[in-house]
Amino acid sequence: GYAPPGWQNLMDNLENVSEKSLLAAGLATKSDKGRVYDRFRDRIVFPIRDTRGRVIGFGGRTLSADDGPKYLNSPETALFQKGQELYGLYEARRALRRIDKLIVVEGYMDVVALAQHGVANAVATLGTASGEAHFHKLYRYTDEVVCCFDGDNAGRQAAWKALENALPTLTEMRQVKLVFLPDGEDPDSLIRAQGKAGFDKFVNNAVPGLEYLFSRLAQGLDLETVDGKAKFGGLIRPYIDKVVSTELKALLQQKVEAQAGFGTSTAARPLSRAPARNKPKALVKLSERLLTLLIKHPGYWSDVPLENRNMLVEAADDLGLLG
Repeated sequence: GYAPPGWQNLMDNLENVSEKSLLAAGLATKSDKGRVYDRFRDRIVFPIRDTRGRVIGFGGRTLSADDGPKYLNSPETALFQKGQELYGLYEARRALRRIDKLIVVEGYMDVVALAQHGVANAVATLGTASGEAHFHKLYRYTDEVVCCFDGDNAGRQAAWKALENALPTLTEMRQVKLVFLPDGEDPDSLIRAQGKAGFDKFVNNAVPGLEYLFSRLAQGLDLETVDGKAKFGGLIRPYIDKVVSTELKALLQQKVEAQAGFGTSTAARPLSRAPARNKPKALVKLSERLLTLLIKHPGYWSDVPLENRNMLVEAADDLGLLG
């Protein structure tokens, strides 16, 4: 990747490769003035392989802090979609006969540093957040994914985004966990300072992602009060709705009921299901039942269709519930 003295241009060193092909492959780029030049000039270049070992793109780390972005990837091509690829996954599969877990970090240098210290199961996203497509791919090779982030605010925001994207891919057998490194540390610097044992300690103490989901959404809420319970139910419902696995969704609903104090009789009911619409017959009886349900579970109020709310308010007034 580094240009030695006398090196002129990538095209000068590739025979029988047209300028058009280099541009299409993303190895060259064109300036506003029409000059074609090497995209990865003055950078250390990392080949990016697919799971079959084929080189499908490149990543380049700048050698100078003043020379553009720190990391630069190949552009999207017919072969390379960075939102679906992971640097180091092919190498991890070759190094390990059995992958107990995969550790997702943020940069190529983190993967390289970890590998140098004996951690062969690290992979990196390619300048993007850990997306749903990444998790689908990761869970083809392991049942446990550990996402490693800096401990600062940006790292926690990235962890939350990764957790959201992981939810549709989780099952009762698949786990996602989160590691927050000390502020100012990344995997590269931490393993150089503390060695493999120090890094392993952080990984082994990773926070289960679903536990983090519940604790963060409950933060600042008083779950001993009706208002706190209702708000918690409303906050967590959209996340449980993202879960596709029927078994895992049922387990999460049971945990909501245990944590927020909801009745166990609704254990099998999806949290997003609105109360049943009233039928013309036995209208008063159904209204009473709906009102009883809403009193027990105020978080359902937001699910009641607007056209039915006035009817329920009038029914509550008729029953003397409004004082």
